[in-house]
Amino acid sequence: MTEIKYFLPWIILGYVFGSCPTGFMLVKLMRGADIRSMGSGNIGATNVSRVLGKGWAVFTAVVDMFKGGAAMLITMLCGHSEPVLLSLVGFAGVIGHNYPVWIGFKGGKGVATSFGVIAFFNFWSPLPAILGVVVWLAVRETSLMVSFASMTALGAAAFFMLFFAFPEVYTICGICLCIFSIWRHRDNIKRIMAGSENKVKPFFPRRSGDIGKSS
Repeated sequence: MTEIKYFLPWIILGYVFGSCPTGFMLVKLMRGADIRSMGSGNIGATNVSRVLGKGWAVFTAVVDMFKGGAAMLITMLCGHSEPVLLSLVGFAGVIGHNYPVWIGFKGGKGVATSFGVIAFFNFWSPLPAILGVVVWLAVRETSLMVSFASMTALGAAAFFMLFFAFPEVYTICGICLCIFSIWRHRDNIKRIMAGSENKVKPFFPRRSGDIGKSS
């Protein structure tokens, strides 16, 4: 009971930071519209790219990543560095992003926020997160499917946490974040298996091939 009382305020802080709906607020301010009624209906960077362009999509992704680790950083600065607590705070941030109370619990899929959490597990050496982003770029460029790239990259990040011998609690949290992301992408998985998942344009133009709309 004592541990619950000790952990709970920080977990709530993680949820509150994570629940800040970056993409939703951007589109609301700039277009006066609800992004959930546009494109894929998601509030994440991919849909922001469709509505506002790549520049604002990058901004959204960066903010979503930072908010995943911001509450963890505050927790650490206040003298609490227990891996279990930081893992719970980070995971709460991803839950906040996916189910933000401010907009009816209809949020994103937590990919960028998850990467932010993984990066802040070791702020001075965030190699698993960095390598995970590299995997995301490579898979996105070859498959042209953001959803597939996102799930693969989070799985890779969890593997790299194990490879670089991160504390066991952090590694378990990374695996849970990957599983959570897969569950949030369950509709995308059905479309991938059916061969109907939408595709994005490659970063490097190709000579031939018809590229579908972004997913």
